[in-house]
Amino acid sequence: MTAPLRVAILHYHLRPGGVTQVIAGAVRALAGRDVRVAVLAGAPPDARAGIEAPVAVVPGLGYATRAAPAPPPERLAAALADAARGALEAAPDVWHVHNHSLGKNCALPRALARMIAGGARVLLQIHDFPEDGRAENYRALRRDAGDGGATALAGRLYPRAPHVHYAVLNRRDRDLLLGAGAGAARVHLLPNPVSVEEPSEPEGPAAGEGLTFLYPTRAIRRKNLGEFLLWAAAARRGERFGVTLAPASPAEAAPYARWTALARELRLPVQFELGARPGATLRRLVGTCACAVTTSVAEGFGLAFLEPWLAGRPVAGRNLPEITADFAQEGIALDGLYERLEIPADWVDAGKLRGAIEAALRATYAAYKRTPPADAAARAHRAIVANDMADFGRLDQAAQAAVVRRVASCPAAAEAFRPRELRIAGAGVVARNRARIAERFSIPAYGRALEAIYRAAAAESPGGIEALDAGALLDGFLAPERLFLSRF
Repeated sequence: MTAPLRVAILHYHLRPGGVTQVIAGAVRALAGRDVRVAVLAGAPPDARAGIEAPVAVVPGLGYATRAAPAPPPERLAAALADAARGALEAAPDVWHVHNHSLGKNCALPRALARMIAGGARVLLQIHDFPEDGRAENYRALRRDAGDGGATALAGRLYPRAPHVHYAVLNRRDRDLLLGAGAGAARVHLLPNPVSVEEPSEPEGPAAGEGLTFLYPTRAIRRKNLGEFLLWAAAARRGERFGVTLAPASPAEAAPYARWTALARELRLPVQFELGARPGATLRRLVGTCACAVTTSVAEGFGLAFLEPWLAGRPVAGRNLPEITADFAQEGIALDGLYERLEIPADWVDAGKLRGAIEAALRATYAAYKRTPPADAAARAHRAIVANDMADFGRLDQAAQAAVVRRVASCPAAAEAFRPRELRIAGAGVVARNRARIAERFSIPAYGRALEAIYRAAAAESPGGIEALDAGALLDGFLAPERLFLSRF
């Protein structure tokens, strides 16, 4: 009988949410499979993290701060090796590293580079790219690269070698890595698992009960709250809207405050922060609404397009084809969502729109020490305005607020929308989508996929190490056609 595959899973921390939830799901998915797992993190796990595997704390692996600066990379590499051997009783067959390139600890990619040079077989799972709107993180990585500049940075963040594999959440990210020179056999599409529970009726009255449309989200800028309020401004009699959570980041507080103040001023039928009310849970809130909504303009994996169906509720709102194309290929019906919420272009001041586009492009490219292409503004404008109609979700927040005011003062103006209304899928679609999601994105399915990736990586013979074209990757994320002014 062969020994089980040994895998060390790395992340900066094990606080609840995000990547920690994915790691907890991976550990559960691998239980009972021929894989022995240990988790390495920079601090002990939060009691709510739900990590059902041995955890080794590696000082220096957490987010670097002034109080706790990143250690020398050679020391971190040695500490990782010691911790993994201690937890697994042997060197790992595969190192599964989450978000190594995020820029929260510049010693980690340098330590990994040393390990890869020594023949370590590595799976780099990227949830969040620093090139995708995280310019401060990217600048920290560039500073750490010093005189080596972009060339040194590319080698640290995106090594290309037979024994280095990548995992990403969606086809967009996979295509960007392939366009940067990664080999197709070494870039794996690994969508997150979702929790499958029987839908149940909420017990007794709950905050938000009787809502028509619920936006289950933390209302940061990329969630495009203005679009949700526009639908509320155009609401038919008796329709009620709700949002679950306020932003946690101080940087997001001011935009959120402006939107909530506008909703109060216009007396829109919207309730905010339902998830913060006593006794509220996401499950109960979703269970009390008629339909979940997303108006987000940027996602990594897109749980918002999957989870409500599992709770027996349809999803309406904005589609993100670069994310949801993978779901459609799995047979999940999302055809009721729209790719653009079009309003008449003459509702928007053309001069102000051009100015906002040019300013946003300058700021975005400058943040990455780049200059916009000569045709960048024209390309961005074509993505916003087409056939005399403008995509509301791509407008800046001031322009969005003006449109919300227009519709609130004259609801008949909503007849000019394309589409005119949020479409609520029927019970048959809900049942079919729920069954398909439960089959394709379950914990057991994730375990099978993850073990197959580990075995592919473990079978590789170490070889020569090069670098992906990090410039091409950055160009892909900065493409003017991807500009959403509502994120600024």
